[in-house]
Amino acid sequence: MSKVGILMGSKSDFDVVKPAVAVLKKFGVETEVRVISAHRTPDEAHEFAANAKANGLEVLICAAGKAAHLGGVIAAFTTLPVIGLPVKTDMMGGLDSLLSIVQMPSGIPVATVGVNGGENAGLLALQILGIKYPDIAAKLDDYKKAMKEKINADDKALQELL
Repeated sequence: MSKVGILMGSKSDFDVVKPAVAVLKKFGVETEVRVISAHRTPDEAHEFAANAKANGLEVLICAAGKAAHLGGVIAAFTTLPVIGLPVKTDMMGGLDSLLSIVQMPSGIPVATVGVNGGENAGLLALQILGIKYPDIAAKLDDYKKAMKEKINADDKALQELL
C-alpha cells in the first residue's frame, strides 16, 4: 500500500491540509499526518525525514506559512519527493510562504502548489505515486474524465440557459 506523509508546521495549518488528506483517502492512499516545525522542533523534523523512506513513506507534503522552511528542511534529509504547500498568512496573503517554498537552493528541490492548495498537493502526490502504481494512475484517469464531464455538462446547461 502506498503511503504519503503530510507535515504541517503548526496545528493551525490543518484546515489547509484537510483537502490533501481527503483526496488521498478517496484514492485509497494511507496518510500519516504530523505537526512538526522546522524551527521549533528541528530534531523531530530531521528524524522524521531521515526515517521516512524506511517507515514506508513514498511522497511527503509539507504545509507551512510565513518563513515556510519546513519543506526545504525535510528535503535536505531525504531523497523522497517533497511537495511544498504554502499557507495563507495575514501579512502578505501567503505570498511570503509561496516565495519561501519556491526559492529552494540548488540541490534541494521542493515541488510547490498554490497558496492553500491542499487538494492540488494531494493530487500531485497521487500523480507521483501513479508512476509506480497502475491502480492509482487509472483512478486519476477516471478523476480527470469526471472533471471533464462536469465542465461539459455545466457548459451545456449554460448554453441552454442563454
